[in-house]
Amino acid sequence: MDIGTATILMIAAIFGLLVTGLPLAFITGLVAMVFTFGWFGETALPLVTSRVFSFITEYSLVAVPMFVLMASLLDRSGIAKDLFNAMRVFAGRLPGGVAVQTIVVAFFLAALSGIIGGEIVLLGILALPQMLRLGYDKRLSIGVVCAGGALGTMMPPSIVLIIYGLIASVSIAELFTAAITPAVILMGSYIAYVLVRCLKNPEMGPPLTAETQDNPFASKLEAVKAILLPGMIAFLVLGTIYGGIASVTEAAAMGVFGVILAIVLRGEFSVAMLHHSLGQTLNTCGMIIWIGIGAAALVGVYNLMGGNRFVSGMILGMEVAPIVIILVMMAIMLVLGLFLDWIGIAMLALPIFLPIVTQLGYDPIWFGILFAVNMQVSFLSPPFGPAAFYLKSVAPPEISLKDIYLSVLPFMAIQLLVLAALLIWPQLAIWPL
Repeated sequence: MDIGTATILMIAAIFGLLVTGLPLAFITGLVAMVFTFGWFGETALPLVTSRVFSFITEYSLVAVPMFVLMASLLDRSGIAKDLFNAMRVFAGRLPGGVAVQTIVVAFFLAALSGIIGGEIVLLGILALPQMLRLGYDKRLSIGVVCAGGALGTMMPPSIVLIIYGLIASVSIAELFTAAITPAVILMGSYIAYVLVRCLKNPEMGPPLTAETQDNPFASKLEAVKAILLPGMIAFLVLGTIYGGIASVTEAAAMGVFGVILAIVLRGEFSVAMLHHSLGQTLNTCGMIIWIGIGAAALVGVYNLMGGNRFVSGMILGMEVAPIVIILVMMAIMLVLGLFLDWIGIAMLALPIFLPIVTQLGYDPIWFGILFAVNMQVSFLSPPFGPAAFYLKSVAPPEISLKDIYLSVLPFMAIQLLVLAALLIWPQLAIWPL
């Protein structure tokens, strides 16, 4: 059997087993073992296990549970709720103001945790009922919550960027720096879309009136005080990274300390809260590690079979401009995003694509930002976009999955436009480096 046939069989086996409902980690691990024994025999097993060992002992992975724990603690505290209420003071009576406020709060929450699922649930509980009560257009409200929650894939300290940095062996701090401008562009694009729609048709986002203004923060000064605490936590994490004071892993630990201290000062800390947050952290990180183990084994076997040389030769042999190859990679990941989550795509596709990217002379930091934007699209895209299922779990019963899928389409178009802009003007990402 040649490597081309083996590649087709491997892809067919993965997608065939996905239909059975088996977890991706078990699928990739099973396919890896079958091809290891079938191609090399049992003598190659130590080579595969050594690759797995090098993945799970990577020091950068320590930052992941810290940021997940931060997000879990924030979900269970009143910090995010106060931040949401405080932003309403500044949104004022602007048409679509509560939707704009939701996007800005989502941006702040992304800067605090970098976890996308938790943001969707939190905004679905806090923001969606408010917008529906105020008479906002249902689809606009749903799209704002899903797209705003997806900002966690871009805004530091993004777990997506941490995993990418680990796979690409590039500076995570530089990835964080490069991601800020595209994240701000995305946030600004969402806000511009909401304002244009609501100014053109105020019924889509009715401005607040004296009757609907039920904000517990009576003045802007009180609102600023509510924003100050999460702002200090974000500065503690990102400021120490950009200032060269702490590594990403050390900053993650400082962030957890800052969140716990803030919760204690607010009088909300309890052993039960810490217990539930630690349990959620273990579940989330366990999923990431198991998918990483399976994917590391599969990619390791495929590379031993010569798959990396096969794919590289096939792609580099295309008589097209290098940017077209990058476009093909983006298209492949967009298609994979219809069926796999971002962790699986990162672990399976990036080890194959990244050597080609560097051979073409492109900056892997820039490609990492393209990957993060691409994963935002996959986070929203039907039929398996995780955003829809996260929101459905907390949305009112009358909101169906069809409503959610239709609502995110305009925001997916915005994400694709930003992706195109980054392809045309790479300096949008790499100018601070």
